[in-house]
Amino acid sequence: MSDEISRQEEFVLRTLEERGIRFVRLWFTDVLGFLKSVAIAPAELENVFAEGIGFDGSAIEGFARVTESDMLAKPDPSTFAVLPWRTEAPGAARMFCDIASPNGQPSPADPRNVLKRTLSKAGEMGFTCYTHPEMEFFLFAKPPVAGEIPVPVDSGGYFDQTPSIVGHDFRRQAITLLEAMGVSVEFSHHEAAPGQQEIDLRYADALSTADNIMTFRHVVKEVALDQGFHASFMPKPFTDHPGSGMHTHFSLFSGEENAFYEEGAPHQLSAVGRSFIAGILRHAREFTAITNQWVNSYKRLTGGGEAPALVTWGHNDRSSLVRIPSYKPKKENSTRIEVRSPDSACNPYLAFAVIIAAGLKGVTDGYELVESANPEKLPTNLDEAITAMESSTLVRETLGEDVFEYVLRNKRAEWADYRRQVSAFELDRYLPVL
Repeated sequence: MSDEISRQEEFVLRTLEERGIRFVRLWFTDVLGFLKSVAIAPAELENVFAEGIGFDGSAIEGFARVTESDMLAKPDPSTFAVLPWRTEAPGAARMFCDIASPNGQPSPADPRNVLKRTLSKAGEMGFTCYTHPEMEFFLFAKPPVAGEIPVPVDSGGYFDQTPSIVGHDFRRQAITLLEAMGVSVEFSHHEAAPGQQEIDLRYADALSTADNIMTFRHVVKEVALDQGFHASFMPKPFTDHPGSGMHTHFSLFSGEENAFYEEGAPHQLSAVGRSFIAGILRHAREFTAITNQWVNSYKRLTGGGEAPALVTWGHNDRSSLVRIPSYKPKKENSTRIEVRSPDSACNPYLAFAVIIAAGLKGVTDGYELVESANPEKLPTNLDEAITAMESSTLVRETLGEDVFEYVLRNKRAEWADYRRQVSAFELDRYLPVL
């Protein structure tokens, strides 16, 4: 154990004692991006740091088959945070976990480990990857009821000043709790659709950002519940309004230098930055089933509202898959690219892993960024995305065989379930006339 990890563990144990915290929640994420949790008593934590806590991996989506179900959750002390909404005594705290096999080896099915492997490859190339997501979601007046049309909490639009008791108070409370947990927020506002909100997280390394997204989604749902609302990250709940994306800014740093910046180059973007974009574009169709993993995701991608439908890049074109934000003089470190296809219901660990892997492939193989005269389309439905993914060597190697095959099986089953449903559209259009 390194001295740094030892100090972090000692800090956690000391904080639990000093603040009288009685419950420690260990968080991890399944392959589909749903948060899992187990609570332990502080007295058990020192042993759990050393050995992990066992659980049945076969009961978690994508983690293990029944014949190899024993798994260990090992808390990462650097992710320790007190849960600020648990203000009554006794308090509670949380840590994210890495998942391991009984022999102590990292589990190939752990999404956090998938991202770590990709970031390790970036590190071997001399790069650290930073990300900055723009989180969009809807706020509804009440929890969903089957067969009922959801009712947004307001009728506001982009940047609208809505009644403070709804949007502003909600965002203020959510941001206060997030920052109390160490998740820095850059800004927030009302988005284009009724009830739609956006809260942008500040730049961080890609692993911390993925952890922060999982924290963000949980906190937003907690605050909505507390205020009597329902928060949803469903990509496209309304036919006639824009969906919710997770536009994410990426940059590579080599030490203290931004590897995407080159003075005097077009858009001040270096050869590394251009090849990184070229890698994302070349492999975009292959990884879309990861960045947009639900049947509903494709209603957003094909529904307009500045969602990208074509594999293109541009400077200020917000319908491009990859956008190069304007360069700010004397702010070389802000040079970055924005990938606009992911939605906020993805698994952030897997989504970041495949996007970064595609970009790095472009860098290592020297892909050239060219103008998109006849651009490809992104997949228009989940079936197309699955077909593009299943033949992808890049996505298979990035996710690992276990995760790759599980995602394919799960998404094929989702598509089959979707196809067999008789929709409200069919009943409304055909039942009266046929």
